[in-house]
Amino acid sequence: MNSTKSCLVRDYMARTLVTFKPETDVLDAVHELVEHRIAGAPVVDNAGNLVGMLSELDCMKVALQAGYHGDAGGPVAGFMTAGVQTVDAEMSIVDLAQEFIDSRFRRFPVLSGNRLVGQISRRDVLRALEFIAHH
Repeated sequence: MNSTKSCLVRDYMARTLVTFKPETDVLDAVHELVEHRIAGAPVVDNAGNLVGMLSELDCMKVALQAGYHGDAGGPVAGFMTAGVQTVDAEMSIVDLAQEFIDSRFRRFPVLSGNRLVGQISRRDVLRALEFIAHH
């Protein structure tokens, strides 16, 4: 199947992302996620390197602590998940589809080198596979 080899993550990933800095106030981050209707966002340092992900679940813990216990939150770095599983921009969509099947993740940050260049979701992969099936 040569047509699948030319179908790469970089061809289907989202390039415009909401991102946070480690020092961003986590309550501001929660507000951004709710406002943009997204379930999570990458956390990057000043050089654009991925340092973690802030998920809906991370934010739910923050919101519960702030609302119920009166805690004030703190920097995103204290709540994000570090050591995030990523995919390479040059990975084939077919290989990534298998990766999604084998994992519980709904999306992966996409790196080129160590640089965050996008994000790809299950829905993006489904769109790519549908395209492959019809071409």
